[in-house]
Amino acid sequence: MVKFDLDLIYLQAENARMSLKDLSHHLKKSPQRLKYSLSILDKESILTNPFCIFDYSYFGLILFRVYFKGGYIHDHEKEIIMKELSGNSFVTSIYELTGEFDFVVEFASPNPSKFNKELKRISSINSTLKDYKIILNLVTYIYPRNYISKNQDLRLLNMEGIIGGDRERELFNKNEKNVIRNLILDPRTRVTELAKKSELNVKTVKSIVRNLMKKNIIRGFKYNIDTNKLGVNKSRLFLKLHNLSLDRESELNKYMLNTKEIVQVNKTVGDWDMEVDIESFDKGKIRYITMQIRELFVDLIERFNIIEFYKYYKRSYLPSYLFKEGEDFQDKIIIIDLKK
Repeated sequence: MVKFDLDLIYLQAENARMSLKDLSHHLKKSPQRLKYSLSILDKESILTNPFCIFDYSYFGLILFRVYFKGGYIHDHEKEIIMKELSGNSFVTSIYELTGEFDFVVEFASPNPSKFNKELKRISSINSTLKDYKIILNLVTYIYPRNYISKNQDLRLLNMEGIIGGDRERELFNKNEKNVIRNLILDPRTRVTELAKKSELNVKTVKSIVRNLMKKNIIRGFKYNIDTNKLGVNKSRLFLKLHNLSLDRESELNKYMLNTKEIVQVNKTVGDWDMEVDIESFDKGKIRYITMQIRELFVDLIERFNIIEFYKYYKRSYLPSYLFKEGEDFQDKIIIIDLKK
């Protein structure tokens, strides 16, 4: 089995735009050695499909998460469904689970009515997509994958990000939309190339990106990790809560933040109130964390469920319908997301 540089994976996965020079500085390794290590990661497809984290709420969008059951039996059926869903201009993310639900589709919509129409349209086209649960996403906490690296200094480079919630809607001009569009297509694009693709000068592009990050509209640039190839176990814990006070909710949030194996928490409305994504090289650790949450917060948890997470097929944070060149833009997104 190939031995991977976990510190390198951690830094690159948490900041897809980090330069070779900065990687070399933080890891105290030569650029030549790191370049070789990165080529191995690319060859083994450990880091795949980089994505830019945009806070969709600044665009006046609502995020709906749909959990499908019995969507397919054979792989060729899955491929057809995934391609069909990826081509939908309101779909931002698609991923597969192992358990009660087969796969999950996230829709970013300007309102519930538009989402409902889009979901009904998809269900009417494909008869296998009629059994599902709908969850409204309120807010998402995205934590760095601190379980990957044991280096405390490296962990300090990355902080949690929050997207969703009650935000004042921003209005974006044509130049900003061009930059955003190109960052979605390739979050790794360097400023000079980004300027060329956006038909703007470098100074303007730098200013736009800096402003978007300052306003927390952009919350980071990450890679998907092929957890199966890296030997990482990943599960989603579903929690239905009750008797929730501000103090106990704060304690629960603090626990999530301080547990390095927890990489994402979604607060939701629907059959459950919270989704907790847990990753670890040790499957037993996931069970331990689950049991600890149940013990420490027994007064809050009405019921729970846990399902193994298999893989992402598409991951984005903004729908393609926001951009004028919707069809061309979406075609490129599909190629990027389904080529692995």
